[in-house]
Amino acid sequence: MTVRRLLRVAVPFLVLALPLSAERMLTLVHTNDLHSQLLGFSPNIDYDPLGGGGDETVGGWARLAAVIRRVRQGRSNPVLALDAGDFLMGSLFHTIAREEAVELSLLKEMGYEAVTLGNHEFDLKPAGLARILEAASSRDRLPVVVASNLVFSRQQTEDDTLEAAFQRGLIRPFLVLDRGGLRVGLFGLVGRDAAEVAPFAAPVTFADPIETARAMVKRLREQEKAEVVICLSHGGLNKSRKKSEDELLAKEVPGIDVILSGHTHTRLPRPLMVGTTIIVQSWEYGRVAGVLDIAIGDKGVRLVSYDYVAIDDTIAGQGEIQAKIEAYERVIDERVLKDRGLRFFQPVVETSFSLTLADEECGLGNLLADSVRWAANRRVYDPQDPGSRVRVAIQSNGLIRSDIQKGRTGVVTVCDLFRTVPLGIGSDGSMAYPILSFYLYGAEIKKVMEVPTTIFPLKGSDYFLQLSGLKVRTNPRRMLFDRVTEILIEDEQGNYAPLDTSPNNKTLYRVAANLYNAAFIKIVGRFTRGLLAMVPKDGEGNPIEDLAAARVDAEPETPGLQELKDWTALIEYLRSFPDSNRDGIPNMAPRYQNPDGRYVAVASLNPYRLLKGAGVLSWIGLAAILLLASVGVLAVYLPLHWVLKRRKKR
Repeated sequence: MTVRRLLRVAVPFLVLALPLSAERMLTLVHTNDLHSQLLGFSPNIDYDPLGGGGDETVGGWARLAAVIRRVRQGRSNPVLALDAGDFLMGSLFHTIAREEAVELSLLKEMGYEAVTLGNHEFDLKPAGLARILEAASSRDRLPVVVASNLVFSRQQTEDDTLEAAFQRGLIRPFLVLDRGGLRVGLFGLVGRDAAEVAPFAAPVTFADPIETARAMVKRLREQEKAEVVICLSHGGLNKSRKKSEDELLAKEVPGIDVILSGHTHTRLPRPLMVGTTIIVQSWEYGRVAGVLDIAIGDKGVRLVSYDYVAIDDTIAGQGEIQAKIEAYERVIDERVLKDRGLRFFQPVVETSFSLTLADEECGLGNLLADSVRWAANRRVYDPQDPGSRVRVAIQSNGLIRSDIQKGRTGVVTVCDLFRTVPLGIGSDGSMAYPILSFYLYGAEIKKVMEVPTTIFPLKGSDYFLQLSGLKVRTNPRRMLFDRVTEILIEDEQGNYAPLDTSPNNKTLYRVAANLYNAAFIKIVGRFTRGLLAMVPKDGEGNPIEDLAAARVDAEPETPGLQELKDWTALIEYLRSFPDSNRDGIPNMAPRYQNPDGRYVAVASLNPYRLLKGAGVLSWIGLAAILLLASVGVLAVYLPLHWVLKRRKKR
């Protein structure tokens, strides 16, 4: 072969190879929605993080740390560990977050370069988040926190400590890292839906994520000369493209190379591509870690490979991290549980079956709602005053964060039960939402029941309500906000009778719910334009302006008010169950293995069923249908009548 012919053959291949040879590799290990689940999911006494096999636990931060270390050791290129928010709130560990900064400290120890804030980082209010940041910073255990669309109030002072933390650099609007000569720009967003479900963030608000992202990309590309731009987005994904915030973000903001998504707890084993933007999300609670390999060259960023690593018993956890976790368990025993007569791994109940949350009535939901009603009645019910008895209790699916699992032994401990209803903060600043009791009219109880029949199908599973004390019959074919056809209410003997839901019924019925759900009842009328207006009232029928006044006192005999919490109500209720096998631990009541008919939906277009007990909305809807039908008939009849009349004249 001549030199000329050799060059003619070789040069095209050399040209094709040049861009590839100029590419640089970057690996991202990413998580989201870890929610303080340091010990993973199974009964926590089953978890064997260092054994490397033999338990059914999914998740666990010691194992997650081992995966991050393994990825770093297996790559010669730079590796970044990043989290897309909601690292907080979900287990007993978050109860000491303000003092110990447990989650942030461990994330730093595990090698995370940056994290962003989700809506649940604001559950402890801006001042609580500021305390967590300060606690981590004072120990030199604060990973970089990037949050680009925070807006601090100029009129109020409730967020001053968080604003001061921002000004000190404990939160940054963006971050630029130089790794192996590669400039990587990062920024973080709280999405629209996340902002909507962050009521305790006030007076902090959140700027439009798309407009913020445009400004961040411009800054990182043009001023900071970033070669790769990564967005840590607590916006999320949705099956409907019109509601899928991170897909819309990628579409509307060119220049984002990778979106590490969070908030929606989406299981996404393969990346999404929107234009040239790569979108990934690693499900929830540390059950998996995403490992994304990308190449950066003259033509931009390209996806090389993606691995969805299951965090399970095949992974031997990192001993140093587990030792720190166990030290935190002892702190919780001493500071949080000791005064309640509890311990972290103390057995509470034995179960021969698992109780699993569902987007419908379920045994777990029934148990949790029943525990609220039972525990509240122990404090507020006076047998001399029948009207003081709590007749109804509700618990929303959005606040139920974990199943109760049977595991190897069937033994369920204090830490497992806290995980079922762990969220929130009390009016007194103590951890977890308090239980409230207040009164509603029968017509208002019907409006509450329209939330799971109408708002839940529109807004998603968080809005489904689990019930105690009621049986509700619905017809999903009826008009929105008027789908409840009948409500039965339980009496003191356990029998059910029809509830009078007419506006004329001025009987007050006592209801129990936690602070979050009670606040939702109070404001739901506003965002349904008055259709579901409800007013929590005291025993005299007067509106309750400050819901804190309706808190149930856990210890009425003790001076002051000690808030009754969801999780302590659950433990008390389970302790009341009989010890059927006489081993010293109560046994789960068999009735909670399956639903018992508190919701019955009958879809029917039968006119009688469509209008039975119908409210104003259904009658207005019927009138509108009849009017449209009449217009349709006239639209056909009048032209036909005119034609026939013309023909007759001929």
